[in-house]
Amino acid sequence: MKDYNAFVEELNMEPLAKGSLSGLRFAVKDVLDVKGITASAGNPDWLRTHSPAKSHAPVVQRLLENGATLVGTTITDELMYSLNGENIHYGTPVNPKDHQRIPGGSSSGSAVAVAAKLVDFALGTDTAGSVRIPAAYCGLYGFRPTHNFLSIEGVIPLAPSFDTVGWMTRDTKTLLKVGEVLLQEKSSAQAFTRVMIGKDAWALADEESKQVLSPVLTTIENGFTQRESIEIADEGLVTWMNAFRTLQGIEVWKSHGEWIETVKPHFGPDIAARFEWASTLKEDESVTEQQLKERIQNRLEKLLGDDGLLIIPTAPGKAPLVNLSGEEIEKRRSETIQLASIAGLAGLPQVTIPVAEVKGVPIGLSVIAGPKQDIRLLRWMDQHYDLWEK
Repeated sequence: MKDYNAFVEELNMEPLAKGSLSGLRFAVKDVLDVKGITASAGNPDWLRTHSPAKSHAPVVQRLLENGATLVGTTITDELMYSLNGENIHYGTPVNPKDHQRIPGGSSSGSAVAVAAKLVDFALGTDTAGSVRIPAAYCGLYGFRPTHNFLSIEGVIPLAPSFDTVGWMTRDTKTLLKVGEVLLQEKSSAQAFTRVMIGKDAWALADEESKQVLSPVLTTIENGFTQRESIEIADEGLVTWMNAFRTLQGIEVWKSHGEWIETVKPHFGPDIAARFEWASTLKEDESVTEQQLKERIQNRLEKLLGDDGLLIIPTAPGKAPLVNLSGEEIEKRRSETIQLASIAGLAGLPQVTIPVAEVKGVPIGLSVIAGPKQDIRLLRWMDQHYDLWEK
């Protein structure tokens, strides 16, 4: 099981009862409480200065109570503050789709464990894309729920106003099954009737991605009588991204600044620089960003309502090669966060779908729905999987 370097610790935690997930094996990102296990958050100093969990996180407990078997905790980027999946302490999990490319982060180990068929599904956390991006890079279905729709108790925080627990699978039915267990939501039978294509989001996709995604996009569009191309961000997605990064950074430092100043942990250079930048941010200087976030939430909730879907590329392109640095990787990070911050700022549910490949490397397409339309979105995807699975 360690060939892909997905696991921090292997377990065999039997289910607590039979249920709809009986027979399924899962893993959890090394930031969720598992009774008797100390979560490392991807950093040895965090592991050294924290104690074993006294109980399971509620989301883990619920999965065990519904028949699933927990088999391991998985590698994460240090304190979840990256999208690459590269960890200087524990190594980089190997992307099963292309060993020369990063798996994406920070839920890298969870994505790799599922893509390598070591487990049937895995939990991760998603603040700025940390489930959606590794799922896309590893050719998986990945889901980020409506913010605050699922408990984050027993989860090491990054930025609580954006943190969510998400999950990844290789097929639509398992993604839906896990959602029905975790969300415990009754879904309306009402259909989605409108589809919108975010022109400014699609402008961030590279040409090869647009080429392979275009046929699927057209097929999905043709299933709706109401179709519209829109500009998502009047202010520009760069402005949205900058607001997201500022608000996230303030919360990141609130969550971990005291521990960092006390323990002085050893971080990889990129992670250290990110925390250093976060330490300079002032909450009383972020009024403009907070107001923009509120406008974005109102705008997108009104735009989507309870019957609209928004389709965007999950990432600008296929997974970057490992060990890239400097301007190239920062450009990709910026473009990726621009896409991920749409649902992040608005707190909306988003599913990434592995609809295409470029020379064997996966490309993901994302669908965003209105708030609390999570199960309806997952059911729509399960009912229409034949549009992309040929």
